[in-house]
Amino acid sequence: MPSSPTRAATSRRLRRSLGVVLTTSALLAPLTLLGPAQAADTVHRDSADEATLALDVLGTFRTNVFDASAAEIVAFHAATQRTFVVNAESGEIDVLNAADPTGPTLVGAIVASDAASIGEGAVANSVAIRPDGLVVAAIEAPTKTDAGWLLFADAASLEILGTVQVGALPDMVAVTPDGTRAVVANEGEPADDFSLDPEGSVGVVDLPATVAAPTQEGVRTATFHAFEAGGTRTLDPAVRIFGPTPEEGNPVSRNLEPEYVAIAPDGTTAYAVLQEANAVAVVDLATATVTDIWPLGAKDHTVPGQGLDPSDRDSASKGPEIKIGEWPVKGLYMPDGINAYQASGSTYLVTANEGDAREWGDYEEPARVKDLGKGGVPPICEDSPLAELRGDAALGRLNVSTASGLNEAGTCFDELYSFGSRSFSIWTTDGTQVFDSGDDFEQTVARVVPNYFNSNHSESNFEGRSDDKGPEPENLTIGTVGGRTYAFIGLERVGGVMVYDISDPANAEYVTYVNNRDFAVSVEDGIEEAADPAAFLASAGDLGPEGLTFVSATDSPTGEALVIVGNEVSGTTTFFGVTDLVEPEPAPLTVTLTSPTVQAGGTLSGEVAGATAGEQLALTLFSDPVALGSVTASPAGTAPFSVQVPATVPPGLHTLQVAGPSGTATTSVTVTAAAVGDSTPGPGNASGTGTTGTLPSTGSEVNAWLILAAMVAVVAGATAVTVAGRRSPEA
Repeated sequence: MPSSPTRAATSRRLRRSLGVVLTTSALLAPLTLLGPAQAADTVHRDSADEATLALDVLGTFRTNVFDASAAEIVAFHAATQRTFVVNAESGEIDVLNAADPTGPTLVGAIVASDAASIGEGAVANSVAIRPDGLVVAAIEAPTKTDAGWLLFADAASLEILGTVQVGALPDMVAVTPDGTRAVVANEGEPADDFSLDPEGSVGVVDLPATVAAPTQEGVRTATFHAFEAGGTRTLDPAVRIFGPTPEEGNPVSRNLEPEYVAIAPDGTTAYAVLQEANAVAVVDLATATVTDIWPLGAKDHTVPGQGLDPSDRDSASKGPEIKIGEWPVKGLYMPDGINAYQASGSTYLVTANEGDAREWGDYEEPARVKDLGKGGVPPICEDSPLAELRGDAALGRLNVSTASGLNEAGTCFDELYSFGSRSFSIWTTDGTQVFDSGDDFEQTVARVVPNYFNSNHSESNFEGRSDDKGPEPENLTIGTVGGRTYAFIGLERVGGVMVYDISDPANAEYVTYVNNRDFAVSVEDGIEEAADPAAFLASAGDLGPEGLTFVSATDSPTGEALVIVGNEVSGTTTFFGVTDLVEPEPAPLTVTLTSPTVQAGGTLSGEVAGATAGEQLALTLFSDPVALGSVTASPAGTAPFSVQVPATVPPGLHTLQVAGPSGTATTSVTVTAAAVGDSTPGPGNASGTGTTGTLPSTGSEVNAWLILAAMVAVVAGATAVTVAGRRSPEA
C-alpha cells in the first residue's frame, strides 16, 4: 500500500492554523500543551501535506496508577457531559465531569461489587451508554471462567439499576444504534493454568425503553454450536482452531473467543472479532444466531509497502537499526478492536490488527524463529529458504505461531506466521479486504520518533517491540468531521493516535499522527526511585492507549469534536480537540418564492438564502430587465423580500434574478395580465418553490454584478431626473 498518501492540491481549501505543525522532519521540537492538567511537555506529531484534520491535547485526568489498567475503555454521555472510564485496577467505572475537557474532574464511580448479585473481586471490562443515560457495563466474575454480568446504571444519578447474567468473561459491550439491544462479547478465556476452558459466545440483551435494567428473560445467547463437527454449519478450515482441549465437548466453541463487537449502522447485525482464531463471527441480532464465521487470512510481508522490521537486534556490529523491509513472513491480522460505518450506502468494517497468542498453563503458542526445532517444536523445513534467515539480524528474533505454517505432514515449518499485521484494515461485511495501511504505521513512527521507533509502553527503548508486534494497533474509533469520515487508531506500545480519512473505503488516506508522550521519561526504569512517583508518572504523558471514543461536535461541550483516549499503562484519560482544517465551501445563493405566479402590478414575495451577512442583493426581472429593488442579507445570510411587479410587465414566463457579490440565483416567475380596470392587482394564489440556477454567461460573476449595479444606477438616475423635472417651476 502507498505510504502517507496526500490529497491533490486542488481538492480542497485548507484553513491556515498556527496550532497545527505540518512537517516531514524526523522528530519535532517539544510543544507546550494546552491543558492545565497536562504535565508531559512533549507532543510528537506528523501530518500529511494537506491534512484535513488536527488533534490537540486539551486536558488529562490521572489516576496516578502505573501499569495496572486503571484507565481502559471510555464512553461519553452528552446529556450529562460526563465521561465513563473503565478502571480495571479498582473494579470500578470512574465517572468524570468533562464539561471542561481542559480540566476533567472525578465526580463519582460505579462500583461493580455494590450490585447485589456481584461479589468482591469482580472486574469491569467495558462500558457503553445509551443517549438517554442507561449505562451498560460488562463485568467479569471474580473467577473469570464463571459466568459474568451486564450491570445497568443511571448516568445522571449513578444509581445501580440491576444486573443480568451473561457468558464467561464478558469482555466488551455495545448498544445498537436504536438503543433496543445490548450486545456483549463473552470471551470465554481459559483458566490461567488451562484446567478449564469455557465456551465463547455473544450475548444479545433486549433493553427496556426507559432507564431501567432488563430482566434475565431478555438475555439470549448466540453460540458456536452449529459449527461443531456434525453441526448444521460448516466451519471454514482457515479459521484457526488449535491448542489443548482440557474439557470434553464443543471444542470449537471453547476455542473461539469473541474479543470485540461492531454493530452495523442498521442495528440488525453484529460482527464479533475472534482474535486468536483470526476470524470474524456474523451474528443476526433478531434471532441471536451466529450465521457465518469468515477467516481474515494473512498479510504477505514480501509485498513492497507491506513490510516490517522483524528484529530488535538488527546488526551485531552497529546495534539495533530501523530495518523496515520485505521479509518472507505472513502476518495474521488478529484484530482486537473492530468498528462499523457506512460509505456510499454500504456497510464496512474497520479493524485494528493487534495480534495475540494463546499462552495458558504449559501451552505456549509463540516461539522465536531461531528456536524452532527446539524443545519438541518442529523445525523449519530443511529445503526452505527460511532456514537461511534464522540469525538475529534477520528473522531469528521474531516471535511466530507454532500452530500455523506447518507443512502438510506437520513435521516442519514451510511458512512463518507472525502475530498481527502492524496495520489497520477495512473490510466488506463478507470478509473481503478493500484497504490495508501496509507498513504506514512503522514508517510514520520511524519518521516522527526515530530514537524510540518500536518502543515498549512501560519503558522507553529504541525497538523493544520489533521482534513482537511492532507498534501494536490496539483499538479504534470512527467519527465524522466536516462531512468526512475518519478512523482514529491507538498504538498500544509506542503510543499515540493515527488518523486516516476513510470516507472512500478502498482509498483511505493518512491524515495525522499525534503522540502525547515524553520518551525521555522511562517510567518502569525510574518510578521506584522517584521522590514523587505520581509527578514522575505524569511527566511521561500517555502510555498504552487502550480505548478510544469519538464525540461529535453536536455533543461536545466545546462545540468541536473530541477524541477521548483511555491509557491503561499511565492510568490517564486524555481529551483531544479535533479541528477541521477544511474551509467550508460557501453555500450557493438560492431564492425561494412564496408563489411562482404573480399578476402584473402585484406583489412578488419570497426569501434569499446563502448570502454573506450584510450583503446587498439586487432583484431584477428578465427578459427585458426590470429592476425590482434590493434587499440586505441578515447575519444568517437570509433576506426576505416583497417587491411590486410593474403593471407594464407583459404576461408570460419571466426570470427573477437575485445578484450580489457572492453570486447569482434565478427562478422562474409566471406573470399574469393585470385585471381590467384594477389598478391594484394582488399576487397570484398559486403556491410553489423556486429553483436555483445561473443566467447565460456574459462574463465573470464580478463583471455581471458590475453591469447590473450600473443598470440599477441608470434606472435610479433616470427616475430622479423625471421627478426633478416634474417639480421644476418651469414645467
